[in-house]
Amino acid sequence: MRRIVVVGASAAGLAAAETLRREGYAGSLTLIGDESHPPYDRPPLSKQILSGEWEPARIALRTAEQLAGLELRLGVPAVGLDLSTRTVALGDGGEVPFDGLIVATGVSPRTLPGPAGHFIRTVDQALELRKRLQPGTAVIIIGAGFLGAECAAVAIGLGCAVTVLEPAPVPLAHAVGEPIGRMLADVHRAHGVDLRTGVAVDALVPGGVRLADGTVHAADEVLVAIGSEPNTSWLAGSGLTVDDGVLCDEYCAAAPGVWAAGDVARWYNPLFGVPMRIEHRTNAAEQGMAAARNLLGAGKPFATVPYFWSDQYDLKIHAYGYLRGHDSMEIVEGSPGEHRVLAVYRKGGRLVGALAAGMPPKALRPWRQAILNGESQ
Repeated sequence: MRRIVVVGASAAGLAAAETLRREGYAGSLTLIGDESHPPYDRPPLSKQILSGEWEPARIALRTAEQLAGLELRLGVPAVGLDLSTRTVALGDGGEVPFDGLIVATGVSPRTLPGPAGHFIRTVDQALELRKRLQPGTAVIIIGAGFLGAECAAVAIGLGCAVTVLEPAPVPLAHAVGEPIGRMLADVHRAHGVDLRTGVAVDALVPGGVRLADGTVHAADEVLVAIGSEPNTSWLAGSGLTVDDGVLCDEYCAAAPGVWAAGDVARWYNPLFGVPMRIEHRTNAAEQGMAAARNLLGAGKPFATVPYFWSDQYDLKIHAYGYLRGHDSMEIVEGSPGEHRVLAVYRKGGRLVGALAAGMPPKALRPWRQAILNGESQ
């Protein structure tokens, strides 16, 4: 294998490329990214970058010198994949041949009909919204998931008048359970957010949004945070199986010579016995490394305990496991009323997740090991 191509120049793609070099691969290595920026960290976009606490230089993942061992193709998207000729087609008309390929193209924000609103996926988007978040600015945020909630906390801190519109009766109940979802809603309302649940947005309109019942709410700025879609359109006709991401086996392999990693990968996690696609920073880096090692022949299943965190005001949230689809949740320490809680999640009697809010991360560590061990108690 003399030519390896990694498509996607963010956390997963960079981790894959660096792992290939660390593991002794000395051949041609091309890292393709649709943004003109070198690889950078995305979690701070909705926190430190949006608030103005950090400038973009601080979220760069590597210096130019550290990237010198890679052939970088930045500012040009991959637009097609031909497995028969082993080439990736680029948006500028070029082609890049490969012997081995890692797909790490991430996700794009879901959109709504109407005039373009704001999104928080790239550093340029975060900086554009930051310029507009002035004291007194009326902001509507559509979606009370973790991204929308983090942006709401920042906007309130900047003196904006913030309204959050969420179609579910309880924010994030499907993921963290109703008691904790209600706790998070209470935290935002206590800080001055006008959080409206059970409200569906039909479209964006000039100067605001139109709800499903036809009413219009005015705003100076509108942020759309209603989830993401895997960036797989460029793989149409390639022969790869695409089903809510690039479908992979437990080794992150999608086809002979092709692996996937990060937000775009839907792989079979043998630890939980289900296919999953995880949009978390830690998973992106770990899966990028795993895919690279397996490309080089390691043959080791990627059986991980996913981890995520969120900062909202002074409340820090940490979680291990795969909380979606749980059938029971138990609070084992603290209470939602105290905004301090440790909860565990089970499915079919097996421990599948644990979450701590308002507690130090070390409170979760024993639960991570219990999830890893597949404990039922």
